[in-house]
Amino acid sequence: MSSRLVLIVEDDPFQREVLAELLRSKDVDVIECSTAEAAELVISRSGAEISALISDVMLPGQSGVELARFAKSQFPRLKVVLVSGAFDSAPLLDAAFLRKPYSTAELLREVLV
Repeated sequence: MSSRLVLIVEDDPFQREVLAELLRSKDVDVIECSTAEAAELVISRSGAEISALISDVMLPGQSGVELARFAKSQFPRLKVVLVSGAFDSAPLLDAAFLRKPYSTAELLREVLV
């Protein structure tokens, strides 16, 4: 197990898998979720072990912004990266925001630094 564990929340299975494989290629352990509700369960159980949360803003049901607020309320030091192809910014303090399509370098800089 690597020293980094990243939770990815993305409802598009292709995008989620590509992102997961990118992080795994950098020796990062990954947990994948397709909904914010599933991710909340993971955060509740394993949040202290998670080094970063990457979430799409637009998810079915609860939004990625709501998920990020929940995660930060539980683990204030958690690194959060919100991504979106529909918005130019996300209304959350202390979180990075990347507009889709973002570069691999941009994502890795936010997650690994």
